[in-house]
Amino acid sequence: MASLDTGGDGGGHKKGRGVKKAKKLSTRVDMTPMVDLGFLLITFFIFTATMSSPTTMDLNMPKDNKNEEDQTKVKQSGALTIMVGKDNNLFYYEGELAPDGSNFQSTNFKDVREAIIKKKRQVEAAYVKDAACESKAIQDGKDPADCRQKDFFVLIKPTEDANYKNVIDLLDEMTINKVARYALIDPFDTEKDLINASQGTAPAAPAAQ
Repeated sequence: MASLDTGGDGGGHKKGRGVKKAKKLSTRVDMTPMVDLGFLLITFFIFTATMSSPTTMDLNMPKDNKNEEDQTKVKQSGALTIMVGKDNNLFYYEGELAPDGSNFQSTNFKDVREAIIKKKRQVEAAYVKDAACESKAIQDGKDPADCRQKDFFVLIKPTEDANYKNVIDLLDEMTINKVARYALIDPFDTEKDLINASQGTAPAAPAAQ
């Protein structure tokens, strides 16, 4: 709010000799109402603005449970195991690893997406309508179409030589390809031996007792 300070005698001025000139009017801006308005605007934006939520990724970690009945059951026909080696090397196999390692394959980050999509489509094509699963999905606010890949499970197994970036890139592939179920676990000894053989490295020595 602006106020005018006349500073004079309140009367008109006269021209002529011996007559004092009237003082110029001075302007003073009162900022007090602006402070109140500023707080009102800040309060308005705080209550109306949408806070940005952090971007997170759901990751299933297996429980350290020795009881087989309490362990997560994975259907072998819908399982895809992907292992992360050193130097950006990836390895995978479908279902259960063959005793002779015949289904153990080497790949890279360029081609692994194709393997994921192929396995996902294969599982979805073999889906038999499950009313219980679809009903539960609707109750949980999820898409009932996700039930088509209920038997599809990706097991991600990074080795000790894998770097952090490769693991994160592989987890990003799960999000990009909309894989509903996946977990991060340690590779088996037989898988480590196959990886070491493929990478040309010697198998790890057993720990000293």
